[in-house]
Amino acid sequence: MKKLILLLLLVIAQKAIAQKQDYPIQPVPFTSVKLTDKFWNSRIETNRTVTIPASFERCESTGRVKNFQMAAEHKGKFCTTYPFDDTDIYKTIEGASYSLALHPDEKLSKYVDSLITIVGRAQEPDGYLYTARTIDPLHVGSWLGTERWVKEQENSHELYNAGHLYEGAVAHYMATGKRNLLNIAIKNADLLVNTFGPNKRHVAPGHEVVEMGLVKLYRVTGKKEYLDLAKFFIDERGHKEYNKKSKNVYENGIYWQDNKPVVEQDEAEGHAVRAMYLYSGMADVAALTGDKQYLAAIDKIWNNMVGKKMYVQGSIGAVGDGERFGENYELPNATAYNETCAAIGNVYWNQRMFLLHGDSKYIDVLEKTLYNGLIAGIGLDGKSFFYTNAMQIHDSFNHPDIERGRSGWFVCSCCPTNLVRLIPSIPGYIYAQNGKDVFVNLFISGTGNLKVGSKAVQIIQQNNYPWDGGLTFTINPAASMDMNLKLRIPGWAQNVAMPSDLYAYQTPSGQKAEIKVNGKTVNYVMQNGYAVISRKWKKGDKVEMNLPMDIRRVVANDKLPENCDKVALQRGPLMYCAEWKDNNGKAANIIIPQNTTFTAAYKPGLLNGVTVLKANVKAVKVDAGGQNISTENTTLTAIPYYSWANRGAGEMTVWFPQQVKYVDLLTH
Repeated sequence: MKKLILLLLLVIAQKAIAQKQDYPIQPVPFTSVKLTDKFWNSRIETNRTVTIPASFERCESTGRVKNFQMAAEHKGKFCTTYPFDDTDIYKTIEGASYSLALHPDEKLSKYVDSLITIVGRAQEPDGYLYTARTIDPLHVGSWLGTERWVKEQENSHELYNAGHLYEGAVAHYMATGKRNLLNIAIKNADLLVNTFGPNKRHVAPGHEVVEMGLVKLYRVTGKKEYLDLAKFFIDERGHKEYNKKSKNVYENGIYWQDNKPVVEQDEAEGHAVRAMYLYSGMADVAALTGDKQYLAAIDKIWNNMVGKKMYVQGSIGAVGDGERFGENYELPNATAYNETCAAIGNVYWNQRMFLLHGDSKYIDVLEKTLYNGLIAGIGLDGKSFFYTNAMQIHDSFNHPDIERGRSGWFVCSCCPTNLVRLIPSIPGYIYAQNGKDVFVNLFISGTGNLKVGSKAVQIIQQNNYPWDGGLTFTINPAASMDMNLKLRIPGWAQNVAMPSDLYAYQTPSGQKAEIKVNGKTVNYVMQNGYAVISRKWKKGDKVEMNLPMDIRRVVANDKLPENCDKVALQRGPLMYCAEWKDNNGKAANIIIPQNTTFTAAYKPGLLNGVTVLKANVKAVKVDAGGQNISTENTTLTAIPYYSWANRGAGEMTVWFPQQVKYVDLLTH
């Protein structure tokens, strides 16, 4: 027992020494926040009862579990399509672990442990874990080399698999206290430390995420070698010989963010998911090492992405060929790719940028992505998904990369399992703190428990967000205490559609957020997008904030010609779209004149409860012969973008012309 206590004290001491430097702002852990929120609780519960079981069932039925069983026996034939299919099990375990921390479930816990046993048996004696090779090393397929790692910089995904293993293992350990998966991850990470590094093997991982995973392992174990290796992998980028003159993103290295060293990169480029994981890893390493060159690079890249490469509903990765960012201002509607995983990565990165800088603009982007482009990726049933997220669907629409309707799973099912792990972690994005500064970033009903200095304080949120802008916060310190409460005033409540000039509101609103403390209006100080209320707080102090919920018309920068003289609709954090189901079977023919007046109404029986927007508008009508064109009066019904395609496949649009001007309106 004494040896165990000494060992624990040693580990704690190592962590304290190793982690003196970190993000200046720290998130309040999701385990310290208990939700009562109708909007998010229903999604977290659906994830627990439907999405997680369906994901595990599909891992079984598609052969992903069988791959590990065959690897343990060193016989058989890899029975799924991609060598990174292992990660679907790791990500689902990660999501199940978050769920177990919030909602203990003995049956789920035992099943997860049984899967971990199968994973452990597939691990090779030196720690290598990669079923596509271990099953039959002599017949590995075109994505893999005949030896370990030789195609890692291309598409073998050996280190990508490792990264998701580490993230799943840390989540499982933090949620359950069990080391069974963590020990597997540590054994694998020690192999990487012995294999890669200065005077060892050099490689820039083909698909980033191992960097984020290594940082998480470092935080749990205190082993600085893991942090050093994460930085090593990042610094390896930009040293391979490519054809720099080629415009092909594979030949010039841009697809892998490998065309130049990371500290010289200033644009969001290449495969969008890989990019998000790289920039998140850079933020982690910058926070833990103080690397100012990393900070300068990701600041420039963020400005480029938000200013020139992001869709109005927060999605990124416009181009289907390579699932990648396009050129500056290349944001087509009909062929928008917008992978769900890229939206998830965008949430990860913007959270880290906020923790570095403390500016609300990063949470503005996070919120826009979270409430729109991200949750659009999962159906309201919890078991149907979008891999891509369209901006416009016509009746005659036919594109090989864009889905018209939702799918149960995909041959490459990275997005469904990524959603499994993101959704139950939402409580961890609500609050953050730095000393006496307590940030309220997201407006989600529930109770947060944190400490300011050595004093406990409880914050209770009560609201009906995102449908209503009336927010109440009850502050319950254990004893009277000084605290700077920082309430985010969203950009959309300050006439800022996007923290750049890419999108703007057509007409500014004169309304401002109102804040009362114990019933009395306060003149708050604004600091980096936050209303700062500094006072000595006592138990039961009540803060009320009212955010204006105007229906706003969003217009695009002139450099987005597809959206010229068009508007998108926004109310609160939500972007809206028109779908065929509510608009006489069509959506592409709707025109919203400039003098249109909108009304908002909550419909509890529609799409699990949504606020719809209605207006009297015009619609283009083409006669049966296709010769005569006219406009007619009609009623527009717009629904939140996230909720589209839950009632079958059909037309949908986000951008509406304000006048008859474009031929494409008249051909459907």
